[in-house]
Amino acid sequence: MFDESFVRAARLQEFSADERMGEHARAVRSRHAWARAGASRQAVALVLLIAIAFAAAVYMGVRHPYQTPQPQTVEPLHSSVVPLAPRGEVPGGPPDRLFRSSPAAEFRIGAEGVTVPAARRTQSFSESQVMTALTTAKDYLVKSAIDPGVLTGGPVQAVRLLLDPAQQTQFDQSFQHPVDDGRHAATGWLNRFNPAEVTLADTPVRVRGTLSVIERSAATLEVAADHVFVYALQPAHERGPDHASLFTVRRETRFRFDRDDLRDHHLELVQSTVLAGPQACAANASGYLRPMLAGQSAKGDAPTGTDPYTTGRTTVSLCGVLAPGTQPAVDGRS
Repeated sequence: MFDESFVRAARLQEFSADERMGEHARAVRSRHAWARAGASRQAVALVLLIAIAFAAAVYMGVRHPYQTPQPQTVEPLHSSVVPLAPRGEVPGGPPDRLFRSSPAAEFRIGAEGVTVPAARRTQSFSESQVMTALTTAKDYLVKSAIDPGVLTGGPVQAVRLLLDPAQQTQFDQSFQHPVDDGRHAATGWLNRFNPAEVTLADTPVRVRGTLSVIERSAATLEVAADHVFVYALQPAHERGPDHASLFTVRRETRFRFDRDDLRDHHLELVQSTVLAGPQACAANASGYLRPMLAGQSAKGDAPTGTDPYTTGRTTVSLCGVLAPGTQPAVDGRS
């Protein structure tokens, strides 16, 4: 005979007589209904936990402070080109002698003068990204201010391709219809001379300047460039060794880079300030720089006035004077 406590402990319940009459009915049934209900509650709780975790992940993905910033809007170029008039007659002579008696005597030659500083990571950009910004800025300066083909009025496609695509339309307009309005001067983008008027002497460009980089925002790096370029020029179609003169361009530029620019080896040229001479104050330098050559002078020259009653476009009419000592003395005398 079975122990009564054992029977009470058994987790079986006998079916009633009516239930046992059913075909294939079992004689007993399990008393685990509460266990099945508990399992259902656990499943519901698990689904709720998964839903909450998913919602939290979506929220953090939207609000996370370290997510990749969105690219910034590309600004148009703002530029100014200021002629610097000579005080007297423009000195002439062999290029080597002119350079030796000028402030450019110790400048480096060509691309060597565009020196790149050591790259250091910023809060939001890696060392390699900073170096990419610096080398892309150097590449632009070399192509836009040192390349002989660009300087002598040749194709400018190599310069254009370095620009962010959003700036290329403005660049094209500046060469199709150059105008001194602070936005569409071809000489705001690069240095170039009219090949019908002047040619480069067979002497490399002399260059000195600096590059520096800062993090403008979590989405933007900015490179500031300040360089002086000195060219030996001659009248077009004249190759005489004693008829060269020096022409100086100081170009201060600000380049901006978002993450797409860094990836694609592009840049945004947002500011360009150019001081160039010797030039006549009244010269229109929006399409080409207009050097005054050996033996020429700026007597009686004066900048054109700005008419305040003329509306419809911004005008930029500025002029300076070359300071003493910035040009070689006539006949090489200092």
